[in-house]
Amino acid sequence: MIDVILWDLDGTLLDFRASEKNAIRDTFRHFRLGELTDADIARYSEINFSWWTRMERGKVTKPQVLDGRFVDFFRLMGVAFSDLDAFNEYYQTRLGDAAVPFPGAFETVAEMKRRGKRQFLVTNGTAGVQRARLRICPLGELLDGAFISEDIGYEKPSPLFFEAVFRGLGPCDRRRVMIVGDSLSGDMKGGRDAGIVTCLYRPKGGAPHSPLVDHVIQDLSEVTALCETAGI
Repeated sequence: MIDVILWDLDGTLLDFRASEKNAIRDTFRHFRLGELTDADIARYSEINFSWWTRMERGKVTKPQVLDGRFVDFFRLMGVAFSDLDAFNEYYQTRLGDAAVPFPGAFETVAEMKRRGKRQFLVTNGTAGVQRARLRICPLGELLDGAFISEDIGYEKPSPLFFEAVFRGLGPCDRRRVMIVGDSLSGDMKGGRDAGIVTCLYRPKGGAPHSPLVDHVIQDLSEVTALCETAGI
């Protein structure tokens, strides 16, 4: 039986793509850089995802991610804009203004709380953005705490990130802890290396076969049943 659930936020509990779409479009408008089409935003999303994945694999740092994604996108769009700090600051503010839960997220977290499970957020997202979103989202009131990489000083999947998580959790049986997330390179690898149960969320299906993954779900409500049977 699972006693503790570690939830990823973006792409797991919250629909990050929805927030990202609004934030990048609004930021381009704010700086008068033109209107973005849905196709443009899809290209930005791919660039952003590739930079965060490289960070999870230890290839780049978070500051490099925050600047590099925009440098690449501006080059692709033929935009001449150099004030990356101002652009990123406004973009982060817009991200923090929106929190769109995936279907079943609130209901599942609420049910787990009713059953007495301890639940914590584990995220590589920017601290200010994540705290802002938790303040405006009812999910924040249901969780027992949040572990944010900027506060810890290390990102998932670093063992040092998970060491900090377990210090915060206090004594517990790692065989009865499960991480639920959408990233193989961050959530699943970090969870596997930490010796906990791993659950990959793939709402659109098509999950890869990987030794890093113990369970695959397409609906967050499936976590309810897993918590009764998924312990190592």
